[in-house]
Amino acid sequence: MSMRLSVTQDRFALDGVFTISRGSRTHADVVSVTLSLDGHTGRGECLPYARYGESLDGVQHEIESMAQRLGDGMTREELQSAMPPGAARNALDCALWDLQAKRSGSPVWALAGLAEPHALHTAYTLSLAEPHQMELSARKAAHRPLLKIKLGGDGDLERLAAVRRGAPDSRLIVDANEGWSVADYQRLVPHLLELDVALVEQPLPADDDRELAGIERPLPVCADESCHDRASLEQLVGCYDMINIKLDKTGGLTEALALAAAAQECGLDVMVGCMLATSLSMAPAILVAQAASVVDLDGPLLLAEDRTPALQYRGSEVFPAEPALWG
Repeated sequence: MSMRLSVTQDRFALDGVFTISRGSRTHADVVSVTLSLDGHTGRGECLPYARYGESLDGVQHEIESMAQRLGDGMTREELQSAMPPGAARNALDCALWDLQAKRSGSPVWALAGLAEPHALHTAYTLSLAEPHQMELSARKAAHRPLLKIKLGGDGDLERLAAVRRGAPDSRLIVDANEGWSVADYQRLVPHLLELDVALVEQPLPADDDRELAGIERPLPVCADESCHDRASLEQLVGCYDMINIKLDKTGGLTEALALAAAAQECGLDVMVGCMLATSLSMAPAILVAQAASVVDLDGPLLLAEDRTPALQYRGSEVFPAEPALWG
């Protein structure tokens, strides 16, 4: 019997409007993959991201173009060279891991040679808004130990000050989504440090990475849009202090695990993040996040509806997936 592939586009409502510097959303639109073989099924999910030239239809077509090769027995190892890094490969890679786990009766963490995963504390993201609204959002989330703040340029300091008023005891990290210049970083950093901000994600456009190499970085800088897979690392060393690993960028769990190990060998700390997606996307990322300095796997916390079954969250603590979901 040959492996069968099924691909669908699925929509999940968000718990309100979510805004970053590039726009607002009310739904998470994902591509879902199911692989079936010998009475077992494996599942994967990805979220195509326009910033990387991806679309729902385009990613679905990429995945479906692999149907014949999968039917002929293409392995997860062969998939790595058959497709480029990105959302399409991620969904297939994670589905292949899940299928292998279901067929073997062994969890993915054991198949990957990892220690048994444990619960993690995740950041919780506050949507970009006017300062008064962000203060209200921060007050509602003030019980969470780590808040991630989306920024967008003008008014950022006012937004951050408002968040700090709303959540005086939470650790803060900020995500500029490529919205700053070097001059902005240098101007803002003293104020960010006064507000006890611990980290800034991707302050500069990805093409401007080298500008970070020539300046002091008293506030650690994390590469997000600049970092996709291991091929990205060489140009990041010396410019960044940390990288944000997302499976939709690496092209799946296989490369994400390899990237995390390679980054640590290069002296870079690791953050594990996510797109705005469901528990099925978060489940494999939890395995990569076991050794991360910062965990940002809050996608399901921002949804009004999720997969069934879903990941278990207790406050900001997220627990490893049950096999019925993934792995």
